[in-house]
Amino acid sequence: MTRLKAFQRLVLQYADVADALVIYIEEAHPSDGWVSSDAPYQIRRHRSLEERLRAARLMAREAPGVAIVADSMENSCNSAYGAYFDRLYIVQDGKVVYQGGRGPEGYRISELRNWLDQYRTRLRDAVIRV
Repeated sequence: MTRLKAFQRLVLQYADVADALVIYIEEAHPSDGWVSSDAPYQIRRHRSLEERLRAARLMAREAPGVAIVADSMENSCNSAYGAYFDRLYIVQDGKVVYQGGRGPEGYRISELRNWLDQYRTRLRDAVIRV
C-alpha cells in the first residue's frame, strides 16, 4: 500500500475528529532530476504553477476524498513547515501540535494514528464528563 493510500484510509477513519489536507510540494524525484525507479509517474521538475497543479491532480485521482492543494512556486509551505520530501503534521487552533519526522524515513503514519486515537479518547471523555 502506498503512503497516500494509507493516509487516505486514515483520513476516512478519523473524519469524525479531524479534517485533512495534503499540500503537494515540489516534486521529490523529478524525471529530469533525481529519478526514482519506483515512482508511479514520470513528472518533471515543475516550471510553472500549472505544471504543479497538474501533478497535484494526478495525486488527487489516486486518493479520492482527500483534499489536495498545491504549494506556490516559491515553495512557501514547504519552507515554512520543512516538509521536503513528505511530512505529517497536526495543526490545531493555528498551532502545530504534532510534527512527524521527515520522510521517507521519518514518515510514520502509525504515530499520527496513535495521536488521533488519543485525541478521540480525550474528546469522548470530555463529552461523558459534561
